[in-house]
Amino acid sequence: MKNGSIYNFFLWFYALFYVLAGCNHFLSTAVYYEILPKWLPVPGFLIYLSGLLEIVFGFLLLFKKTRKLASALIILMLIAFIPAHIYMIEKAPFMLGEMLVTPLIAWMRLPFQLLFMGWAWYYYKKTT
Repeated sequence: MKNGSIYNFFLWFYALFYVLAGCNHFLSTAVYYEILPKWLPVPGFLIYLSGLLEIVFGFLLLFKKTRKLASALIILMLIAFIPAHIYMIEKAPFMLGEMLVTPLIAWMRLPFQLLFMGWAWYYYKKTT
């Protein structure tokens, strides 16, 4: 695979990841109620809004004209999601649907957020 092909493969993979994750907010809404901090207002609205934003940002990544903006917005969105990850750490262990979220699993989610931010930053920097 040439460098351009690798770049495009991972770009499409990353974009698809956000589109599918966003769709999941509409398909598995109850799961998101479990991980949303109780102090946040209007949880249903926030769940649907974050899902919609993930879908939109995923699609915006695919176009060179909007890729830089999408990358920056993804980073900001992931920062906004940090309270949910901290809440999961505080709440663990708990059942999330059929899955037991242990403290280790909850803690492991945080480095993935940094990875996803770095991935968005990469596309931000690479887009001219």
